Amino acid sequence: MIQDKTMEEWIQSFPKIKDLINYEETTWFNNQLVNTDEALAHASLSERDILDAEARLKRFAPYIAHVFPETIEHAGIIESPLTKLEHMPKLLNTPIDGPMFLKQDNLLAISGSIKARGGIYEVLTFAEKIALEKGMITVEDDYKKFDSNEFKSVFSKYELVCGSTGNLGLSIGIMAAKLGFKVVIHMSQDARLWKKDLLRSKGVRVIEHEDDYSKAVDQGRLDSQKQSNSYFIDDENSKTLFLGYAVAAIRLKAQLQQENIHISLDNPLNVYLPCGVGGGPGGISFGLKVIFKDAVNCYFAEPTHSPCMLLGMMTGYHDGISVQEFGLDNETAADGLAVGRPSGFVGQLLEHAVKGVYTVSDQNMFKLLTQIYDSEGIKLEPSALVGIVGPIKTKEKGVHLAWATGGNMVPDEVYQEYYDLGKSI
Repeated sequence: MIQDKTMEEWIQSFPKIKDLINYEETTWFNNQLVNTDEALAHASLSERDILDAEARLKRFAPYIAHVFPETIEHAGIIESPLTKLEHMPKLLNTPIDGPMFLKQDNLLAISGSIKARGGIYEVLTFAEKIALEKGMITVEDDYKKFDSNEFKSVFSKYELVCGSTGNLGLSIGIMAAKLGFKVVIHMSQDARLWKKDLLRSKGVRVIEHEDDYSKAVDQGRLDSQKQSNSYFIDDENSKTLFLGYAVAAIRLKAQLQQENIHISLDNPLNVYLPCGVGGGPGGISFGLKVIFKDAVNCYFAEPTHSPCMLLGMMTGYHDGISVQEFGLDNETAADGLAVGRPSGFVGQLLEHAVKGVYTVSDQNMFKLLTQIYDSEGIKLEPSALVGIVGPIKTKEKGVHLAWATGGNMVPDEVYQEYYDLGKSI
């Protein structure tokens, strides 16, 4: 029994569950979709919150440029390029109505993934809060002050904790360690060894768990609650993380204008976002809906072995059910998406705003990984490929945008294994 229903009752109510439990690629369109103003009418966040987050990132830009030289070119603003895919659409063997772009968060500075948006933003927000409360800085000051022994001495008395499948831990660990915080990252069994090793090289304490992502988060939360000066970054429920992701929408609008692309109801923007627990794609979708309203269609994309958001949104149970309860193993090469239970915060906030969710097999991810490298010269990790097939799954018209989650920091030998596997497929 799952939530007092038999499997037969679940399948009778939601026939697509049968495809999900057979690990078949599945597309679900949201029949609860309403116009944007109505969908977000009762949201606990607003455009003002997004603008506040953008302003905070601008305040920290001088510090970021100072301590991370790779960001100097963009004056400490961590942003990724918008790349038109010239060849890849032809390899999908299905005509696509409209141009296709890749938002290359695989090239984001510092931690090389979409998590550089939310994770780094939440660490900076916490650091600023401490500095303001202690009178060490004002919002008008030059934030390069954060790179001093005085600040590091204060921050060293605090511990930052999170649970992660890999990329969020990287972004939080690298940024927090640079500021001088103690950092503990609870990693699930899905997390890649190279990500754990990289964190440890930065002085981060990594605790490995034999269980999946949810258990790593639960343990991290419990351990953090026992310490008075410990701050837990909650990937499932953090509004701060969420706003860090949402700022991407403002940046994307400017990039589309630079490309002379006009988004409207007649020429909508269709965005395909890889989804794990939902924080990253949820925050970006929220920002996009605030900025573009009904002229943007947001889709989440998940592995066939971990369709937690599809299950949660389709049934309306959100974080009340998990893929494991339906017999799915939650084992996928897309480590950043290996999540069995979705964020209830994200699912409920966007249940009338996300247009649909679809799943992609690991086999197709590896195939696409090889194809996009051969055709476009772009290096992505498996989880970053699920957005590529969005135009085929949804058959939307307009401008298509696949959001790449990560890949640039994958070690060459690991990437070669991915590539060779895709080539054999």
